[in-house]
Amino acid sequence: MDNQIQFFPPGSSPVPPQEVEIEQIEIGVYPDRFRVFVHVVVTPFQQRPNLVITTHNAQGAIVAELNIIETMHHDMEFTLHLRSREYDPAGEYTLDVELFYETRSPPQSKRIETFMIPEAGG
Repeated sequence: MDNQIQFFPPGSSPVPPQEVEIEQIEIGVYPDRFRVFVHVVVTPFQQRPNLVITTHNAQGAIVAELNIIETMHHDMEFTLHLRSREYDPAGEYTLDVELFYETRSPPQSKRIETFMIPEAGG
């Protein structure tokens, strides 16, 4: 019986900072339409990176933001809460994920994904 704890996927090994990239993003909208599930996978790393996750509405306004400082995990899940309940959230949104070490300008890796929040009852 193998009693070793696996911190990284089998067959992968941690890489130095300059090789760390955002590998996968998964987005899901909760039934209340004001919360968004975000799953981010980055390259297994030797040094802990920082991430900034920002959600913009169709008008370009920031409606959710999350800062992750020196994450310990290469496979992460978050729930973002949209900032205002004073409007119907239905529409197109953009999720930006930036990975960086020392400086965010420019980020080491960046991914942009779009997603839709459906109309109520839809």
